[in-house]
Amino acid sequence: MKQLMLGNEAVARGLYEAGCAFVSSYPGTPSTEITEAIAKYQEVYAEWAPNEKVAMEAAFGASIAGRRSFCGMKHVGLNVAADPLFTISYTGVNAGMVIGVADDAGMHSSQNEQDSRHYAMAAKIPMLEPADSAEALAFAKLAYELSEKFDTPVLLKMCTRVSHSQSVVETGDRVEALKEYVKDIPKYVMMPGNAKKRHPVVEARTRALVEYAETADINPIDAGRSHAMGFITSSTSYQYVKEVFGEQYPVMKLGMIWPMPEKKIVDFAASVEKLVVVEELDGFIEAHCKNLGIACEGKDTFSCIDELSQNKVADAMGAAVEAGKALDTAIPPRPPVMCAGCPHRGLFYTLKKNKVTVLGDIGCYTLGAVAPLQAVDTVICMGASVSGIHGFCKSQNGAADNKTVAVIGDSTFMHSGITGLVNMAYNESNATVIIVDNSITGMTGHQQNPTTGFNLKGDPCAKIDLETLCHAVGIKRVRVVDPYDLEQCDTVLKEELAAQEPSVIISRRPCALLKYVKHKAPLTVDTEKCVGCKACMKIGCPAISIIDGKAKVDATQCVGCGVCQQLCKFGALTEV
Repeated sequence: MKQLMLGNEAVARGLYEAGCAFVSSYPGTPSTEITEAIAKYQEVYAEWAPNEKVAMEAAFGASIAGRRSFCGMKHVGLNVAADPLFTISYTGVNAGMVIGVADDAGMHSSQNEQDSRHYAMAAKIPMLEPADSAEALAFAKLAYELSEKFDTPVLLKMCTRVSHSQSVVETGDRVEALKEYVKDIPKYVMMPGNAKKRHPVVEARTRALVEYAETADINPIDAGRSHAMGFITSSTSYQYVKEVFGEQYPVMKLGMIWPMPEKKIVDFAASVEKLVVVEELDGFIEAHCKNLGIACEGKDTFSCIDELSQNKVADAMGAAVEAGKALDTAIPPRPPVMCAGCPHRGLFYTLKKNKVTVLGDIGCYTLGAVAPLQAVDTVICMGASVSGIHGFCKSQNGAADNKTVAVIGDSTFMHSGITGLVNMAYNESNATVIIVDNSITGMTGHQQNPTTGFNLKGDPCAKIDLETLCHAVGIKRVRVVDPYDLEQCDTVLKEELAAQEPSVIISRRPCALLKYVKHKAPLTVDTEKCVGCKACMKIGCPAISIIDGKAKVDATQCVGCGVCQQLCKFGALTEV
């Protein structure tokens, strides 16, 4: 049956049809929908793991037990899972194991542009890279075949444009693929003596995969009318090349991006007068071609920064493309801001008012760095705020202790903040960590996490108590505040900054966008009392604006949180 599917939904369908039985992932845009979609199939066990390392190790355990498995993550999540990745390459698998990684060229929702193809080469693991939804489904199924045929985990690389675009796929039936677990200490116990014997196996596997790549259907060559030029490309870059040049020049599309064929590429290069490699971010294919002694154009023509597009390919190659439609006027900029009623807003206002240095983390609360709050000093990666504040304060010999905090979300704390807090307790760091607990994983679209009390499928489960957990790792001072209460936030912040020991403040209020959250009536402005002082604008709430010198509240956005009321000295903001 033919259906229109997002790339991520197509991957999930491919996993289902291939008989995948176990899925463990951590949400991360643009990969999240793969796991959300696969969870809808009752035949598949699916879960959110606390982080990507745990997800990969859990999927590996399922593979060893004889069940086809999958773990999914975004590109920076693969960094977290790199430790097991490199060793699983040595052990190989039992039932097929597929690792989904979604890159975010253009940084639509990421802190860096990372090219995950390097992980495939470094870990010596095959990587497939689909160019549309149909290939996403087909490659997910093929990945299990390759995994079991070559005794290896297989990386399936998506990207934002393939993950979040739709195209037609043809669905099929599910197969069941079960294997028996057989104890095999030399294969699965990676102590040095065994690991040394597995490394030659990995190298032999890579050579076998190169031979496979030479004739694989997923590395096709599109014929062209002129051989004055030829292209080697993959993924969305293939789509752009075809949109610009059509059938004018031959194109080799690499569906298996690692390992790549050698003879096939050499022969293709010899068949054209000029070879051009078109790929996003790093010159990965280009380097392979040059290592084979092939002269080609690549990153000297196309930037290693940002996404490519049809127009960028055309401009770089001096080709003409059909002009697209443009608006008569420029679209006004819409910088990201915290939502109206966001529970983080009152906390960041308090931090800014107290001129506190804030080591931030990854989540929607990163928007605390945006004007007018501008209350975040650093953001690096998941969990770095808690680890970082320890080093920041220790290195200054107490000079920063009473004016520095770390801010981290509840899901991010469970992901990788706990170990940093253990370090603070163990090494007696005099610093304050603020856990902004909005009762959900907010930034990636409201996924459950170990602190919410519900699993991926929405069923009730064990709920991690943050206060108890913080006490258990050695933190004696743990306080809970309501971020809508500015006075309480200010008082507790001052008290914990003054304490001469590590402490935790839990800023607890559910995300205003959660369906079960009941909002108060929107506020209104008494224009006779409003003096236009703009104090209410200091929190950066999108529901408040200044019109004709007076504050105005957008009733369609306001949730009646009352934070702005606490800033108005003239009582101009009132309930309807």
